[in-house]
Amino acid sequence: MQVFYKLEQIPGDFGPMVVTVGNYDGLHVAHQHVLRRVVSRAKELRARSAVLTFEPHPERILRPGEAPPLVTPLPHKLRLLEELGLDAAVVLPFTRDLSLTPPFQFAQEILSAALDAIEVHEGFNFRFGHRAEGNVERLREYGQRLGFAVYAYEPMKVHGYTVSSTQVRALIRAGDLTAARHLLGRPLRIYSTPGRGRGYGRKYTVPTINLSRYSELVPKDGVYISQIALAGECFDAVTNIGNRPTFGPDSFAIETHILNFHPIELSVDTEVELTFLKRLRDEIKFPSVEALRLQIGRDVGRAQHFFALMKSFSAR
Repeated sequence: MQVFYKLEQIPGDFGPMVVTVGNYDGLHVAHQHVLRRVVSRAKELRARSAVLTFEPHPERILRPGEAPPLVTPLPHKLRLLEELGLDAAVVLPFTRDLSLTPPFQFAQEILSAALDAIEVHEGFNFRFGHRAEGNVERLREYGQRLGFAVYAYEPMKVHGYTVSSTQVRALIRAGDLTAARHLLGRPLRIYSTPGRGRGYGRKYTVPTINLSRYSELVPKDGVYISQIALAGECFDAVTNIGNRPTFGPDSFAIETHILNFHPIELSVDTEVELTFLKRLRDEIKFPSVEALRLQIGRDVGRAQHFFALMKSFSAR
């Protein structure tokens, strides 16, 4: 997948394109349905499949105090888009000037002229242009004038939930990772690096790792069964998210205890992929470190049972 960060980077002969436009935070199952259709239609039409997205998220420019933390920051989103088979991702810098673009100008200059769109695929509630004045109906009118067809997709329901990025965020914030997984079509993952000053050396010999500061969306404070991938290996784990109240206030951390640990090489730049599989319990303030140690032992036992069942099931 080719990634363009300016419209001017797109080769003049790259198109024609089957395009979808959106923030695509989370890349949930409804997003995936649209994107797979974009890919298949591009193949049918011997065109290129492309997604046009924005960085930063428009809410961070237009309503910075209300902007949500992201489920999939841009590097993670680009990985998922490539896995879906897109030919190109166009990542436009979102600015106040761009937000002032009238809907027809957006359709004419960006979709038609810059992207050479022959089809545009969008969700039923797609809005674009200044003050979000453009909608799917208006886009269809513009498409008739500019030479591209528009396809709109109805809302998708999964396990009783209407699938949306907002709903996914709400479930993750509530710690309901099972429901979030159904809507995402995969477990929740975050990417970071080892936290500084956490006691690691050139050879990592302690089975606990803290992530460096992570400012995007994480599950509700608590203890989770997880897996952690780093240095080319994947380990079963238990992760605590929260303020570690047993040790006093103001000590928020995402701390992962590796179960099947062996010494590995890592540095401050080692990428850490943390996958959340199941919530075990709320974070609790224990009367003593010994009480905490005993509870951690119970958490580890439950996690080991979970992984044993998972491996048994996958072996069938």
